[in-house]
Amino acid sequence: MIPRYTRPVMAKLWSPSEKLRAWLLVEFYACEAWYKLGKVPKKDFEVLKTKLRPYMENGFSSLDLQRIEAIEKQTRHDVIAFLTYLAEIVGPPAKYLHMGMTSSDMLDTAMAWLMKRAMEIILKDLKELMEVLEVKAFQYKNTLMIGRTHGIHAEPITFGLKLALWYEEMKRNRERLEKALDNIAYGKISGAVGTYAHLPMEIEAFVCEKLGLKPAPISNQVIQRDRYAEYICSLAILAASIEKIATEIRHLQRTEVLEAEEFFSPGQKGSSAMPHKRNPILSENLCGLSRMIRSYVTPALENVVLWHERDISHSSVERMMIPSATTLADFALVRLTGLLENLLVYPDRMLKNLDLLRGLVFSQPLMLTLIEKGMTREEAYKIVQKLAMQVWKNEKLHFKELVKKEPQIVKYLSEEEIENLFNAKKYLEKIEAIFYRVFHTKECTIRRKG
Repeated sequence: MIPRYTRPVMAKLWSPSEKLRAWLLVEFYACEAWYKLGKVPKKDFEVLKTKLRPYMENGFSSLDLQRIEAIEKQTRHDVIAFLTYLAEIVGPPAKYLHMGMTSSDMLDTAMAWLMKRAMEIILKDLKELMEVLEVKAFQYKNTLMIGRTHGIHAEPITFGLKLALWYEEMKRNRERLEKALDNIAYGKISGAVGTYAHLPMEIEAFVCEKLGLKPAPISNQVIQRDRYAEYICSLAILAASIEKIATEIRHLQRTEVLEAEEFFSPGQKGSSAMPHKRNPILSENLCGLSRMIRSYVTPALENVVLWHERDISHSSVERMMIPSATTLADFALVRLTGLLENLLVYPDRMLKNLDLLRGLVFSQPLMLTLIEKGMTREEAYKIVQKLAMQVWKNEKLHFKELVKKEPQIVKYLSEEEIENLFNAKKYLEKIEAIFYRVFHTKECTIRRKG
């Protein structure tokens, strides 16, 4: 099942034509391996190569697909229908196709090739996202804003730190996806129960090398589905990260916050009823798509458990799950990249919100300084909290002014010391060190656009 908004490259990858082309490549390379072992006459192999080459290069037409579908209605077996159609194309030499193999030899090896290519597309998407995150992180490295915990103002941070945090998380996603790519890139041509009883192991090695895969060290009738589960779980964690970023953007775009918002193009409409609306529709869409990707985790894990050497309970799940999950991940990454690249950021609003609680966000440095000056922690906390609660209750009060008038504080701190405690620039002191940890450089490694 391929979503209607599939991007062209991924759409082609999961098209019926490309699926059958993958099947054909496995079958042909296995036949070529037999030929090299002297089991297929040269004249028959040349017929196979000549007549099948156009399909290996270009895939199958709609007429081809219709004919295979018609055969399948009789055979009620997709692989047999495919092999029957190949026999119609090449004639008697087709008997050398699928020699010693079982259906899953071809299906799982072809699927590994397709899943490998799909993950390579996703990793390319992720690279582009990370490039945008890096550029934006350096752009807003020192752009002060309020940090929030539990949705409540905490202490100052910078918008660049938020972006750098997302970049670092995407680095971990990249590592997981690369590992999943490595573990999915295994083929098997070992026969009905994995014993190689009717074909030499050289056949498997040859086919896998041709497709850029590795032979599974051991299999039964199928490639083991823990590999598929890791693949899907890695995409699910990526999806969770995507939703995390999208949710943050949605919060930052809230009217009461409005520190950043999605680009709103001329002529765009936000609501059918309210002409003033500018809604975070891309972020909301990403949240929904991410939930869909994560929904495949349970069936992927359940597919690991098959009866004995194999049953077919996993097949119907994978026909939907793998094309859908990879397509959604591809689309979501590209959408998020565009969203962040065009994100509207409002530093002035960030500064305004930073002082929304009239200095309360500097309560911790005040308390810590009082402790350093000789107060007990309990005493310092009590005094600072008492003043803070007054500011919470009275919008006309400013925390710093109350602090300057508090006798228990001024006997420890001068007015200049108090002023310094309410300076947000203190929170920029370690930014360079943090960025060096994340990017391993003090400068952005990606050429700034514009």
